[in-house]
Amino acid sequence: QVQLVESGGGLVQPGGSLRLSCAASGFTFSSYSMRWYRQAPGKERELVATITSGGSMTIYADSVKGRFTISRYNSKNTLYLQMNSLKPEDTAVYYCHVGGITGRDYWGQGTQVTVSS
Repeated sequence: QVQLVESGGGLVQPGGSLRLSCAASGFTFSSYSMRWYRQAPGKERELVATITSGGSMTIYADSVKGRFTISRYNSKNTLYLQMNSLKPEDTAVYYCHVGGITGRDYWGQGTQVTVSS
């Protein structure tokens, strides 16, 4: 079965950095685009970044462009999100996502990122 497991969240001061990881299993990771979403309290889930199956193309939300970098290591079935220059408004639960597997969307359990002094 498809499984996505995020890790790497935590508490960080404004201006700091974190790297999130998403370990994928149960599907051919290298065949699918992957995404990071986030959801802050009281807000809708927001698409943060997308990476194509081979990693050649990436797309970012305007709010994170120039600060976040999405990447993938297909031989390790792992997705990453490097987050630099973090701001309090980046505080959210971050989710790994894959879509289009037998017509379904799959999400990880999420990892909490809190940016606060």
